[in-house]
Amino acid sequence: MVTRLSAADASFYRLENSSTPMYVGTLQILRKPRNGLSYETLLETVEQRLPQIPRYRQKVREVAFNLARPVWIDDRDFDITYHIRRSALPSPGSDAQLHELVARLGSRPLDKSRPLWEMYLVEGLAKNRIAIYTKSHQALVNGMAALEIGHVIADRTQKAPEFGEDIWIPGREPSDRQLMLGALGEWIMRPTAQAAAVRSTVVEAVTNASRMVELGRRGAEIARTVARGAAPSSPLNTTVSRNRRFSVASGSLDEFRAVRARYECDVNDVVLAMIAGALRNWLLSRGEPVRATTTVRAMAPMPVYPDGDIDSNGPGQAIGEVAPFLVDLPVGEANPVVRLTQIAHATETHPTAPSLVDARTIITLSGFAPPTLHAMGIRVATSFSARLFNLLITNAPGAQKQMYVAGTKLLETYAVPPLLHNQTLAIGVTSYNGMLYFGINADRDAMSDVDMLPSLLRESLDELVEAAR
Repeated sequence: MVTRLSAADASFYRLENSSTPMYVGTLQILRKPRNGLSYETLLETVEQRLPQIPRYRQKVREVAFNLARPVWIDDRDFDITYHIRRSALPSPGSDAQLHELVARLGSRPLDKSRPLWEMYLVEGLAKNRIAIYTKSHQALVNGMAALEIGHVIADRTQKAPEFGEDIWIPGREPSDRQLMLGALGEWIMRPTAQAAAVRSTVVEAVTNASRMVELGRRGAEIARTVARGAAPSSPLNTTVSRNRRFSVASGSLDEFRAVRARYECDVNDVVLAMIAGALRNWLLSRGEPVRATTTVRAMAPMPVYPDGDIDSNGPGQAIGEVAPFLVDLPVGEANPVVRLTQIAHATETHPTAPSLVDARTIITLSGFAPPTLHAMGIRVATSFSARLFNLLITNAPGAQKQMYVAGTKLLETYAVPPLLHNQTLAIGVTSYNGMLYFGINADRDAMSDVDMLPSLLRESLDELVEAAR
């Protein structure tokens, strides 16, 4: 089956470069079963779920002379063993060695002649654990219409559900001539839209008639965002290399809830205040000037629920939309409670208007939604100029009960968000089973001290918890 890439997907595909690859990654830590998790079992698990994510068996074909956007076509030579690979740490492998491996794997380009994803089963991890690292091109994942692979391989019970036999017959691959004729036909039928596609896929995303009504609804919000101007000057913004450093942090959800209850705010507000405190101390450790008015502007896309609270223990996870949220983190404020209050006020005054994310709603999804939600947040963030904010912070709520991958207990899960243009840091926050997990992705050269952030985040949370007592 041949399907043309959407304007947004084409822009992700074409506009990335070697220093800012548009991959969304996930690191999952699992308890090693008594008999281990074999490579063959993981292959079988993923193969059973591929019908739910058909893009993962498709590759991108360009149209000659850029007459139209590229197309998705079935990969007739699809080989799942190419995409799912084995890796091992020198046993007993440490967390630091695992994070170094993730950083290196995340820096490698995907093969654009094949479906745009990879998965690694990492063995040899200490404390009787194994890890699964996945990375998918952002063009693959746009929400409800195209889920992230980590979303569909997780189960709510140790025994996986039954799946029918999958008989996949790839479609015939079109010739260059057929693709050109198809593009020329679209030129004849829709010359204005095709001209816009050639000029700029981003321009087309705005001029597409089906989105004009939505843009009208969001016009005032976009105008307010642009009116704020460029983000403050910060060491977080400089030329980035193609190499990365990765680190993680975690905290008990009960700690965040205690602060939320004491100060009548949102858990997300506590998360942002915690990050603000950590960034303040990081700037001070570098000898950067930090004045009372110093801020760091974050793009922190927010999930919006259709009916208020959700039952994360139910059969699925109800998610409405992911809306853009630009917030100035008051890193110049020394008092953690005042920092939290300022951020909570910014959240209260933010209109949760519909975003331009392709998937308008995700309702009662089975599986594990955070990987898809992180990808949706990245999609929202990239609809704005990176000059408007200093860093990206995605925050995805997950199931608050035990999950399983291939019958194996999922212990921890960390997002590995991409670095945007001239941004040296991105943080992905995932709540799961009573914990919050922070995935910290940074440029290897510009932020060589990123390993400080986990302890600084812990100190910042401790300050808030102590103040709430």
